[in-house]
Amino acid sequence: MKPRILIVDDEESIVTLLNYHIEQAGYDTAAAYDGETALQLLDEESFDLVVLDLMLPKVDGIEVCNQMKQKKIDTAILMLTARDEEFDKVLGLELGADDYLTKPFSPREVLARIKAILRRTAKKANDENENAGLIKIGNLEIYPDQYEAYFQGEELEFTPKEFELLLYLARHKGKVLSRDQLLSAVWNYDFVGDTRIVDVHISHLREKIEPDTKKPIYIKTIRGLGYKMEEPK
Repeated sequence: MKPRILIVDDEESIVTLLNYHIEQAGYDTAAAYDGETALQLLDEESFDLVVLDLMLPKVDGIEVCNQMKQKKIDTAILMLTARDEEFDKVLGLELGADDYLTKPFSPREVLARIKAILRRTAKKANDENENAGLIKIGNLEIYPDQYEAYFQGEELEFTPKEFELLLYLARHKGKVLSRDQLLSAVWNYDFVGDTRIVDVHISHLREKIEPDTKKPIYIKTIRGLGYKMEEPK
């Protein structure tokens, strides 16, 4: 079965261009010209990836990401924008976008990003099947196959990237992991050399699992090197 791609952009010329090249590459496509319609399609149908413009009528791309997160729609997202602002980039990734592309772009670049994201999601699915068992560290319990984690018996809420980062840290418990390693493992591309997105996500994880975020006992900062997940003493 061909992967299904939902193209969401209010510019008809961009939708037509992307639709042509994506279908030529062997994918099935559907289109929406506003965020409201995109959310309806995501509720009703199954897609492997969404090419999502940031600036949309009715419901913008950030809110689409937010609602997908709330509804636990885990479809991969390639976000498009005419803007190149770090705020939008970080916020979009925090809300679950898998990659980010600034307009203008070439269809070849879009296809390359789509293929890379689909490879990552397929690998993640395989990894989860191979590592489906419970991971327990202190009061933290992680269920990779269910995409769930609990702390002191209470279920935690994560963005997709937060969960992937937590899982990667847990699977490498006791090892010092650099920011570049984490960026490569979780986001799987060089975020223009900017590893601050890792620090932002680590901070969010600590807020969920650390009794005292100023004195972390699960995710330790190793000065000058990176981070390490430890069994609390």
